[in-house]
Amino acid sequence: MRHYNIPIFIPHLGCPFDCIFCDQKKISSTLEIPNVENIKTIIENHLKTIPYKDSYVELAFFGGSFTAIDENLQNDYLLAVQEYLEQKKIKGIRISTRPDFIDESILKRLKSYGVITIELGVQSLVDDVLENSGRDYNSDTVKRACNIIKEYGFTLGVQLMIGLPGDSKDLSIKTAKEAVTLNPDMVRLYPTIVIANTTLDEMFKEKKYNPLTVNESVEICKKMLLIFEVNKIKVIRLGLYPGEDLRTEGVISAGPFHPSFGEIVEQEIYKDQLAMLIDMFFTKYHKSKIIKIHVNPRNISKLVGKKRRNITILMERYKLKNILINQNEDIDNNTIGIGFQDKSEPLMQLSRNEFVNLA
Repeated sequence: MRHYNIPIFIPHLGCPFDCIFCDQKKISSTLEIPNVENIKTIIENHLKTIPYKDSYVELAFFGGSFTAIDENLQNDYLLAVQEYLEQKKIKGIRISTRPDFIDESILKRLKSYGVITIELGVQSLVDDVLENSGRDYNSDTVKRACNIIKEYGFTLGVQLMIGLPGDSKDLSIKTAKEAVTLNPDMVRLYPTIVIANTTLDEMFKEKKYNPLTVNESVEICKKMLLIFEVNKIKVIRLGLYPGEDLRTEGVISAGPFHPSFGEIVEQEIYKDQLAMLIDMFFTKYHKSKIIKIHVNPRNISKLVGKKRRNITILMERYKLKNILINQNEDIDNNTIGIGFQDKSEPLMQLSRNEFVNLA
């Protein structure tokens, strides 16, 4: 069953804070605050494009802190979706909000309107980083919010940012490990981008803040992704969505924005995993100038890398004449097999979990 989100963007509506990195109007791709009729029109237009059979559809309120909006307006928005829930055209509602705008009374009300998923803009679980970023809450607030969200039976999403002021590789990894203990159902990982005309932009121009590079961000997110994967927590987004708003000249002042950031992270993991498998293979068997790699077809682009970058790097590293690629449906997702060129089946395999445990 394929999952679809119908996005309703609510730009910075209701949030009383101005976090140093935030220009929500640009990130949300809209300046217009939707009314009830807008919402119904958006829903109808999206439903026309979604195949009814084998589809799981959620209505997602994104872009602002939903539970910080005036309660009457929240209710109006939620009421606008009810007819689609009753007709089972939409299975549930997803919202995003801040950890400090969650309490039991809010959760009871959201539950009554059919909200099933709550994504929290956590950003970090390091108190100094939260303070430096102007978040106005601490890690205890996050933990309390996550706990009661799970207690009330909601699906929990956690949004994390790396490279905020005061953050580091070690602190980001610490945040990932602590986030695992909160038992989220899904995670989004975002490298911090310097958006023009934000406080962070001023800090950058005054040389009080140095953003991460793309390579540094990939290295950190690679380790965080593996932490979540081995704990069976799905990472549903790596990097900001490369919409036209962010591609517009002058919107981004600095930072590790890349339209294919998530794919780069996945390719780097596959390169490291394949390198470990080659080492293991050559230790157990004799070295060969030509090897055959077996991979599930859905993973081949991640394994090979852009313009065969991973293959080129590993051929040079191991002084190989060729690396043959065999697409094999019998190989599990995120598993790589290896063998000699004249063998149709792999002699060894390395799964993602085995790779993480051995790394």
